[in-house]
Amino acid sequence: MVKYLITAALCLALNAGINAQTTPIQSRPYPQNYFRYPLDLPPSTAGSFGELRPAHFHSGLDFKTNQRTGYPVHAVNDGYISRVRVQFGGFGRAIYITHPNGYTTVYGHLQSFSPAVAALVKAYQYDHQTYEADFNLQPTQVPVRKDEVVAISGNAGASAGPHVHFEIRDTKTEETINAQLFGLTIPDRVPPTITSIGIYHLNGNPFSEKTPREFLPIIGAAGNYHLTKPQTLHLSGYVGFGINATDMNSTSANHNGIYSIELKLDGQTVYTFTVERFAFDQTHAINAYIDYPAFTSSRRWMQKCFILPGSHISLYPQSINRGIITFDDDALHEVEYVVKDVAGNTSTVKLKVQSSKYTPAANKIAGTLFHYDKKNEFSTDKVKVTIMPGNLYDDLDFIYSVSPKPASGFSQVHHIHNRLTPIHDNYDLWIKPDADLGAFADKAVIVSTIGACQGGFFEDGYVKSKVTSFGDYFIKIDTIPPVIHALNILNGKNMAAAKSINFRIGDNMSGIKSYAGTIDNKWVLMEWDYKSKILSYTFNGDIAPGKHEFKLNVSDNKNNFSEFKAEFYR
Repeated sequence: MVKYLITAALCLALNAGINAQTTPIQSRPYPQNYFRYPLDLPPSTAGSFGELRPAHFHSGLDFKTNQRTGYPVHAVNDGYISRVRVQFGGFGRAIYITHPNGYTTVYGHLQSFSPAVAALVKAYQYDHQTYEADFNLQPTQVPVRKDEVVAISGNAGASAGPHVHFEIRDTKTEETINAQLFGLTIPDRVPPTITSIGIYHLNGNPFSEKTPREFLPIIGAAGNYHLTKPQTLHLSGYVGFGINATDMNSTSANHNGIYSIELKLDGQTVYTFTVERFAFDQTHAINAYIDYPAFTSSRRWMQKCFILPGSHISLYPQSINRGIITFDDDALHEVEYVVKDVAGNTSTVKLKVQSSKYTPAANKIAGTLFHYDKKNEFSTDKVKVTIMPGNLYDDLDFIYSVSPKPASGFSQVHHIHNRLTPIHDNYDLWIKPDADLGAFADKAVIVSTIGACQGGFFEDGYVKSKVTSFGDYFIKIDTIPPVIHALNILNGKNMAAAKSINFRIGDNMSGIKSYAGTIDNKWVLMEWDYKSKILSYTFNGDIAPGKHEFKLNVSDNKNNFSEFKAEFYR
């Protein structure tokens, strides 16, 4: 018979006080009517909390700003600015406000800060001679009141368009929480859309790209969905299910993420997923939540409704046998998905499953068995791989092979499993060069055959690096300095009418490590824009009329240096 166990206590914990139509599943209550919206605009979002993104769950709400910058950003309640950050990518410019009720709010992709914060940022940048800044403030330095303008909305950092990224975090744990659970709701009468389901024949084996799977298209509307080709599914053994679902709200045409998924077997919930809150060190576990092989090979966002044993993230409030169902009783069963958005709009799809007797087959291991919960080591006379516990989501049939050295390489190509298995954080990869590196030992790096540099250093006869993915790797030498391309300055030019001095900089292998500009040997602030990739110094009135000398020094991660020098007139 189908094996599952659910206790009355678990049912009560999940459903106590929950209205199935309107109230989202959540582990605890959150204060209502305490925080205001950060913008004086009708609330509309381009991105939802927990939305699926490459390598992470989206950590906040992306409030739209009419596709332009320049709107006042308000403190959502009393508190103090506790952290300020300026970075090349990411949020670009961001502030953090700590509130007395135990929560911290975050505002990202800002165009500019309030004058008080801008002065602190400028002082930090000049004191540390760096554009990027990340520092904490004391409660008495910049207190703020509810409604106070703390910044201007922008498009800074790794933003796809003008908007304000907004988060509410638990101040103590730093977990990020779905802001709509605090009453900052978005008008929404649109139920989620379901486009396909996945069926995974696990049969007691670790999940991998070799797991037999099938994807079935779904059609429907107004929350009622069914298989495009109605049928009874004949399944036996250990089976996992998946679903492809997105959501829209009433204010935007964007396809965003859903809030919760329940998988039911004959009316009993065996798996629950809900985007209530999560910690940032868990967010890479999205690669355990989705069908990572399907995403990597075909960009299919299939959300697995079973939990890999090495996945530890707080988005799974409940499961029975990790959501894996055993069909072995010759009976007809009903499998149901219940998908909701945070407003309570619901979509469902039901499947008929004819179960049959099942005899498990013995597992076959072609390579070396790695365990997700143990330290795993593999070595030959040319390579060493060490994976610590917490970096695999399931046991792994680890496969290794080697191929000849490339023309530009200093080692053979080592095929470290394959790119269809994710790594949560990183693992140690050591590769031995095929010949003495001599004077170039400190220039050695590990690179992939697709051109991605993994860094590295030479020690004990190996080039060693911490690598974030499986793939095909070998050793190269980086002796080429960064490239500096001046866009609007040359030696002897009159720059009186120019607002800025602009460059493009780049590196062919190990990547830019640092850059520094000076005018008349005095350090000046230069900003490297993430989207345009233009490095610029903006004239601010500090440069007197007359002749000046500009210098730009750029280094890469293997300490290769380039310098640009030009005299100009102002």
